[in-house]
Amino acid sequence: MTMIFQGPALFVADIDASRAFYEDILGQPVLADHGPHVAFASGFSLWQADHATGVIYAGSRPRPATLGQGNLEMYFESETLDQDFARISERWQDIIHPVQPAPWGQRGFRLHDPDGHVVEVAEPLPLLVRRLLDEGLTVEQISASTSIPVEAVAAMAGGSDQE
Repeated sequence: MTMIFQGPALFVADIDASRAFYEDILGQPVLADHGPHVAFASGFSLWQADHATGVIYAGSRPRPATLGQGNLEMYFESETLDQDFARISERWQDIIHPVQPAPWGQRGFRLHDPDGHVVEVAEPLPLLVRRLLDEGLTVEQISASTSIPVEAVAAMAGGSDQE
């Protein structure tokens, strides 16, 4: 039987503050709330760090002293990137950078969640491809500049969301 990855669980210091960030600021719907563990419909979950380490290590290890050490990025896509940035930046101060293009051309912004985890919100790749086509680039040029295979660029250019 093949193992299937189901999604990450972020250890957080304050489950209520973190839930409010992902639910209220980023608009992620909650799938299930089990108190110290909250699962979101998009496939990730939050776990109160002291509870998680108690369950995982049966009390043999303390909770990590530092959470959100900048070694993980939560990645979200938005078709309304500029509007989302405007809305979020009015309500959240810990913005890493505003909307800007990555080296491969995809536009996005980054911020920290309450525990310091990096959160990226970027335009979906099909929107990137269509935007670059509108700017006059060919499928081959888009593939070369984004590292997306030509076949995938061509599929996205045809209006498909296939990646």
